[in-house]
Amino acid sequence: MPINLLEAFVLAVILCGFLGIILKKNLIMKVISMDVMSSGVIAYFVVIAARQGVFTPILGDIPRTNYADPVPQAVILTAIVIGFSIQALMLVGVIKLSRNNPTLEIHEIEKSDLV
Repeated sequence: MPINLLEAFVLAVILCGFLGIILKKNLIMKVISMDVMSSGVIAYFVVIAARQGVFTPILGDIPRTNYADPVPQAVILTAIVIGFSIQALMLVGVIKLSRNNPTLEIHEIEKSDLV
């Protein structure tokens, strides 16, 4: 099964977020990179769920048997809410660190004795 262009783009977004978490030294940039990676994972689920020939489960005149599964939609909504709460928690941690340190660079925070 060949990978299409949209799947490749979404996987590139996930990879960019992952590399941002690893390579960036600023804590705010790490939080943003984690949000980019989370959005990429959610977009990948949307790309996988958007198949041809799948109908929404709405009653109508035409009897259809090929309905879309609503469970992935619930999982994605839950992932969005959990991702938002984790991002808020990480930003609170960054704010707490910034009160004790004049910088948000990781190597400067590790060198200081205030942690």
